[in-house]
Amino acid sequence: METATPKHKHRRAIALAAALVAIPGVLGCQSTAHGDNLAERALDSIGVHRVARPAFPATAAGLSPVRRRIVSVLRTEYDHPHAGEYYAQGVREPWCADFVSWTQRKAGSPVRNPGNGSWRIPGVATLTEYYQSVGRFRGPGYHPKPGDVVLYSPPNRFKQHTNTVIAVDGNRVTTLGGNEPPIAISINSYDLATVKGIVGYGLPR
Repeated sequence: METATPKHKHRRAIALAAALVAIPGVLGCQSTAHGDNLAERALDSIGVHRVARPAFPATAAGLSPVRRRIVSVLRTEYDHPHAGEYYAQGVREPWCADFVSWTQRKAGSPVRNPGNGSWRIPGVATLTEYYQSVGRFRGPGYHPKPGDVVLYSPPNRFKQHTNTVIAVDGNRVTTLGGNEPPIAISINSYDLATVKGIVGYGLPR
């Protein structure tokens, strides 16, 4: 049996990473999953995260202080990202909701886990329930602003996921999220007129 050379192994790793990126929602965040982000590890192992990323959009004028702080925190994490465990108190798990919890707390708009009182809510469903329980949830017909948390479910391309609005231009909404394709902390956007699977939005304090 022929033994794979290091060169062949490297090629296989690149092919595996490409396949993982091609799967919709592979880095999505499930509310009950507690895996160790195999896709993210595969990408990290071959340096794919060093690809060029879109520029962070300019911060809109007229935002409230807390919304400006949220956007500022997100800009810092985009420019200087950490591994997912950093935002999840050392826990290895799908960390999109952890990232939202961490950034909201850092900006002075913390969430509160209804189960244990912690600042960290690791599940998208629980994060949705939290915003509903405190009266800061808005349905999918709401027109979001920078600093709002977006909550997704299938058939959205992210599946069950959450991220935060960083810019709005008419119906075009730009977001930043953790554990999100194509790179672990990523900028993405959607059109309010055509997007599917948005459960709603969580507003800052």
